[in-house]
Amino acid sequence: MRGMFDDADVVDPAAPLAARMRPRSLDEIVGQQQLVGPGAPLRRAIEADAPPSCILWGPPGCGKTTIAQVIARLTQAQFTQLSAVSSGVADLRKVIAAAEAGRRDGLARTLLFIDEIHRFNKAQQDAVLHAVEDGTITLIGATTENPSFEVIAPLLSRTRVFKLEPLDAADILRLLERAIADQDRGLGKNPPSIDEPALDAVANVAGGDARVALNTLQAAVDSVSGQDRAVTVDDVSEVAQRALPYDKGGDAHYDTISAFIKSVRGSDPDAAVYWLARMLEAGEDPMFVARRIVILAAEDIGLADPQALSVAVAAQQATHLIGMPECTLVLSEAAIYLARAPKSNSAMQAYSAALGAVRDSGALPVPLHLRNAATGLMAAHGYGRDYQYAHDYEGGVAPDQQHLPDELSGAAYYRPSERDVQP
Repeated sequence: MRGMFDDADVVDPAAPLAARMRPRSLDEIVGQQQLVGPGAPLRRAIEADAPPSCILWGPPGCGKTTIAQVIARLTQAQFTQLSAVSSGVADLRKVIAAAEAGRRDGLARTLLFIDEIHRFNKAQQDAVLHAVEDGTITLIGATTENPSFEVIAPLLSRTRVFKLEPLDAADILRLLERAIADQDRGLGKNPPSIDEPALDAVANVAGGDARVALNTLQAAVDSVSGQDRAVTVDDVSEVAQRALPYDKGGDAHYDTISAFIKSVRGSDPDAAVYWLARMLEAGEDPMFVARRIVILAAEDIGLADPQALSVAVAAQQATHLIGMPECTLVLSEAAIYLARAPKSNSAMQAYSAALGAVRDSGALPVPLHLRNAATGLMAAHGYGRDYQYAHDYEGGVAPDQQHLPDELSGAAYYRPSERDVQP
């Protein structure tokens, strides 16, 4: 194999258990059988030495990088790996130039793996577009984000998207048992004593993430003493708390974001920044937090400080631009600003009241004087008749004009809070 994997079979005993146990063949991969199981489409392409340009989309720890590295072992291509976090357009151009030179010299094609491809901006993604289209490189991108939102449409149309799922409990248990038994890469030379409830606890902490599962197992084993090295559920719980496990689809995810939202709403900046740190340190997607901050600005600060929405949107855009870890500063600033800002939910209440009227009354006709008379026929039928142009009146307000349907005349949906900023 070319360069990158020449020494891959040498086990570094100091490496984390998750790194040592990373699968080296298609048959070692646990889960994702819809892609790499016998007869599956991606497996057939790999075995034929014809992997397509593709996007591997799935949650952390589900096997995206593992599949890319297994492809690197099996394919006859020159394999290059970049991270979107630390690479830019210049790095991409170097890889493409080398691939073009190799192609002219009759060398093997180039397979480029880009980890976290969703962090590349449009210009960076554009830089690989032509090379993918003409076959200079075979691109494999890995992303935890929905590629239909994070990958530009021209690049998406030239790649196949393979959706990876979180590992289920049975998959995680297989990985744990393999790690305990493996004498070369795992814990098999001095295997711990760990019963089924403790293994189940590790699998529960993992939340479908193989990396979390194996690292938690290692931490639990390292925490016990004694000749039998017996690991209990309590040992797992203790190290799991220190590791800040965070089940992104379960109670910890929803409970922590709820605490963050209610701390901002409750004007407690200390609690808000604490829960923010808890989420980000545990691996929460910063874009998820940024989206919640934008919603908070409109829902809970609202017209008491309209500038809050601008602050929140700027924070969301900056988070998307720079990513972790620097975006923690941006999100902290926004969270503290929103927590300290005056609060009003009058906009939310106004919309809820108006929505209730829509649902109760149905599609009431638009009053004729508010309709646009785009043609003579429409004008003849009364469209726009008696419309009062607001700018013709003192203060720019037509005081007697009705803007609601007749059936709702006089209804009030917006009820200003005493904290609302008046224009």
